[in-house]
Amino acid sequence: MTDAKQKNIDTELGGVWPALITPLDENKNPNYEELKKLIDLQIEEGMDGLYLLGSTGQGVLFSEEQRMEITAKAVEFNNARLPLIVQVGSTTTQSSQRLAEHAASCGATGISAVGPIYYQASANNMGAALKHYRDIAAASDLPFYPYQLGDSGFREGVAGFIKGLMEIPHLAGMKITTDNLVELRTIASITKGDLTLFSGADPLMCHAALSGADGAIGTFYNLWGPECKKIRAAFLNGNVVKAINFMQTFHEVIMHVIPSIWSFIRQGIKYRYGIEVGLPIHPLGNQDNTWSDDEVVELVNRVINSAKIED
Repeated sequence: MTDAKQKNIDTELGGVWPALITPLDENKNPNYEELKKLIDLQIEEGMDGLYLLGSTGQGVLFSEEQRMEITAKAVEFNNARLPLIVQVGSTTTQSSQRLAEHAASCGATGISAVGPIYYQASANNMGAALKHYRDIAAASDLPFYPYQLGDSGFREGVAGFIKGLMEIPHLAGMKITTDNLVELRTIASITKGDLTLFSGADPLMCHAALSGADGAIGTFYNLWGPECKKIRAAFLNGNVVKAINFMQTFHEVIMHVIPSIWSFIRQGIKYRYGIEVGLPIHPLGNQDNTWSDDEVVELVNRVINSAKIED
């Protein structure tokens, strides 16, 4: 492992990070007044970091110029109070590289990137995905966190995929959004603590920690961040019963709201925190129903209260 890689990997990150929502106005443009409120809130709530412009942040739905502006504003609002990783993956490697360079110039903590979009590497061509990642990582000196959605799916298997990733410059960790905990455990075993691993599956927050994840990045931490951080810490400290009780409620609520997740998150954040994040850029949320105020209040408080249950 090179000195550059070791320096980046030694940056200790982990814990619970919201996959930050990008607030939008009625015309679907970024709402920077509300973005500042949301970032200030996450800092006040004691979150461990911010993950910008991922799936929840609708990164790939914005223009390159908008993504740069959102990044610059978010870094400014954060003011180095929390580590901030920017998801720079785009439809082209070249655009991703420009976004990576820009994130570095703004002062972001690290960069992340989804794999090739639309023209995906086939199961017989793992090298195409790895070259895409390598070219993005090489565009800046920032620590790099590839964003894996689902199983790796390459014929070389997860071991071959991780072996290839470990040769990428500035590699510091991964964001792994999968419900395959065996694959997560395998990645943790192969990397032996050299990489910081974030789980992106909210309903598996504690399960992922048991499988080797150092942290969790997810949508619902925008709304229930303090509760999730409290429960994850309790689980790691041995309070398994408390964690089981909370995770059952958390999972049930998530499964209930997913068919209309965007409208629920909007109404839930507005109810709890008074922040207007707006509705997403279509096609996201274009079939969402509007929730009744009573149902939003009941569901939001159900999760909050479940974190208070003692053994």
